[in-house]
Amino acid sequence: MSDVRVIIQRDSEREERVVTTGTTAAELFAAERTVIAARVAGELKDLSYEVQDGESVEPVEISSEDGLNILRHSTAHVMAQAVQELFPEAKLGIGPPVRDGFYYDFDVAKPFTPDDLKAIEKKMQEIQKRGQRFSRRVVTDEAAREELADEPYKLELIGIKGAASTDDGANVEVGGGELTIYDNLDAKTGELCWKDLCRGPHLPTTRNIPAFKLMRNASAYWRGSEKNKQLQRIYGTAWPSKDELKAHLDFLAEAEKRDHRKLGNELDLFSVPDEIGSGLAVFHPRGGIIRRTMEDYSRRRHEEEGYEFVYSPHATKGTLFEKSGHLDWYAEGMYPPMQLDGGTDYYLKPMNCPMHNLIFDARGRSYRELPLRLFEFGTVYRYEKSGVVHGLTRARGFTQDDAHIYCTREQMADELDRTLTFVLNLLRDYGLTDFYLELSTKDPEKFVGSDEIWEEATAVLQQVAEKQGLPLTPDPGGAAFYGPKISVQCRDAIGRTWQMSTVQLDFNLPERFDLEYTAADGSRQRPVMIHRALFGSIERFFAVLLEHYAGAMPPWLAPVQAVGIPIGDGHVEYLQEFAAEAKKKGLRVEVDASSDRMQKKIRNHQKLKVPFMIIVGDEDMAAGTVSFRYRDGSQENGIPKHEALAKLAQVVADRVQV
Repeated sequence: MSDVRVIIQRDSEREERVVTTGTTAAELFAAERTVIAARVAGELKDLSYEVQDGESVEPVEISSEDGLNILRHSTAHVMAQAVQELFPEAKLGIGPPVRDGFYYDFDVAKPFTPDDLKAIEKKMQEIQKRGQRFSRRVVTDEAAREELADEPYKLELIGIKGAASTDDGANVEVGGGELTIYDNLDAKTGELCWKDLCRGPHLPTTRNIPAFKLMRNASAYWRGSEKNKQLQRIYGTAWPSKDELKAHLDFLAEAEKRDHRKLGNELDLFSVPDEIGSGLAVFHPRGGIIRRTMEDYSRRRHEEEGYEFVYSPHATKGTLFEKSGHLDWYAEGMYPPMQLDGGTDYYLKPMNCPMHNLIFDARGRSYRELPLRLFEFGTVYRYEKSGVVHGLTRARGFTQDDAHIYCTREQMADELDRTLTFVLNLLRDYGLTDFYLELSTKDPEKFVGSDEIWEEATAVLQQVAEKQGLPLTPDPGGAAFYGPKISVQCRDAIGRTWQMSTVQLDFNLPERFDLEYTAADGSRQRPVMIHRALFGSIERFFAVLLEHYAGAMPPWLAPVQAVGIPIGDGHVEYLQEFAAEAKKKGLRVEVDASSDRMQKKIRNHQKLKVPFMIIVGDEDMAAGTVSFRYRDGSQENGIPKHEALAKLAQVVADRVQV
């Protein structure tokens, strides 16, 4: 038996090892129980893979990103096997790993019930304990069609083998150059228990699945298209240990408490009426106060930074978006056209930049005017599929805090640096502090302009991002068609990451719109354009803050900053005078003069997460004082009225949380 030489690669460490022909990856890492797969020459392989001479082999730990995906995909197979054992008529769709879990789609006669999910999970536990082996085999198209003749959705996937999409998860089934089927084999007899069309790789056995739970079921169109049949999707989660599963479930419970849709209803902030349509929200008076306060503060800060305010209409002729390129690159995200003026196509605008270009081009511009910073709270409309619309965070109509900056090439780096610093500082003013940056670079299939321009733009953005001293992660291919961008990613109070602001550098739209300015030497020059959205959208930022603070907004943003609670009816007028003085200072103070008992009033306003309660009884009236009750239930008594007013005003001015 001959020897083969392999390189064991662990991060930057390389170890050369000589083994016999036929040695598997499992044998290479036999002493490492957390290794569940291998990466060979950049490609993920099962541990049963026989290593070849000269190959570089990297162990894949179950807790790594690749390892978690393999764990979750294998668990999805176990779930599908359990479903077909309990519901033999079920036809298989697609079952990919997703963030924190997995799903599998099934064609069944009726939707799954909660009791069905309990039965499926119990059956999965039985399969897991059996220790069935995941065994890969290569098949021809013809053989696969013969074996899977009773699985119509698998037959369709075989037909699209060369064009499988990552968007619908089809690539986990047939995305490679060859077709493979994974058999689940009995650990003792080797008898076939179940099989599925799949690229793999998978865990060695079902016993390698440490902890899992089924979460919920929902309807989903086959391959994400509303033109296709609606299937039943079961979601689950799987983790390398029971402790990690418990931590994840605890996290989900906390996230559910913070769900902005739930809080929006409980706190009477906003709603999405069916009569208006999915993804189109209305803000109620209390939510309107928060939104207006957010916008007013942002306007003031923009004025201080030298931005000029503009306004543009909600609809435009389609020729404008032909000129900008959006109809070529973005049509699927736009609403269909309206036929007006004898057949002219008008579109609801999906973005503001083309209109801002027209404002720049409305008259001649001089280098003395640059940088020109145009800012708008501009409402835009984008068509999102009903399955992805989610409260305020994924909407069909929303208002961007949109700015477009026009500058010279010489001003470009300084202006980008100034813009990113402004963006981060303004986000900090709203109480967000945990950031990292992401640099999105050219999509080689979807871009306009020359490679040289893209390289220059990308290099400048990278230099600017690195100056902030924050972690910087690459996002290859994630840029818009017209230029690279920096995204500000922010972690909230429970560690979730949200994309906040974006700063995009664009040499291409000024070219398409033939924008020019007169330089100092009298020549006509092309400006550089910077796209910048700070919140992304007001609605989405509103939702992020609501979840970050779990509805308990800091006093400066709270709809009601303090509420007066009289111990008896005789104390109402005293509190009303206090509230009137507070309103003169710009504070939002109300008095609860209802017939409810004091303790019920306190409970009611605790549920509404009011920052301060101002309680007054006979002693306070006699002494000219009030008592402060805080959100945590603690209380401070005997505060003179003028000090109480000053304290409220200071807390609001400092934008601190209480």
